[in-house]
Amino acid sequence: PINGPKPPGPDQLALLAAFVCLAAHAAEPLKVACVGDSITQGVGASRGHDYPSMLQKLLGPAYAVHNYGVSARTLLSKGDFPWIKEAACRNALALNPDLVVIMLGTNDSKPRNWAHKDEFKADYEALLDRFAALPGKPRLYAVLPVPAYPENYGIRDKVIVEEELPLIAEAAKEKGATVID
Repeated sequence: PINGPKPPGPDQLALLAAFVCLAAHAAEPLKVACVGDSITQGVGASRGHDYPSMLQKLLGPAYAVHNYGVSARTLLSKGDFPWIKEAACRNALALNPDLVVIMLGTNDSKPRNWAHKDEFKADYEALLDRFAALPGKPRLYAVLPVPAYPENYGIRDKVIVEEELPLIAEAAKEKGATVID
């Protein structure tokens, strides 16, 4: 529909299909850790309409989706508010999830954070490695940050599109994570 919601694309359908296949073989609900910033946390969304809540509704009771989004957080460890320094990071790792969905990078595009851009890919790989090292050996999903229109709070769409997206795709490929666009 012209004014209605956009139908799911091939990436979203593939992710949903992978989740359904995994759930078919699990006795306990599969644990999904959604890692990210305000977009994951659901800032601006009405209660129950953040993407982790919507994912839970789509996947049903065979999954337990956990929201580890923290507003204004960065992937960069030298960013102004690194996600890895949050209790959410410790809690996500302690969950020992079966699947990890990472959507970080939006706040990294701010000039004060992007000053450390040479460390972005290594920091992304380090985060993937932290989850990959867990006993449950979770499946990893790297979600590409969404467009930033209009550019607010110093978040720069050009940096996200032209610089971050290729780095995230490279890091995901090298670490065996699935990219979700």
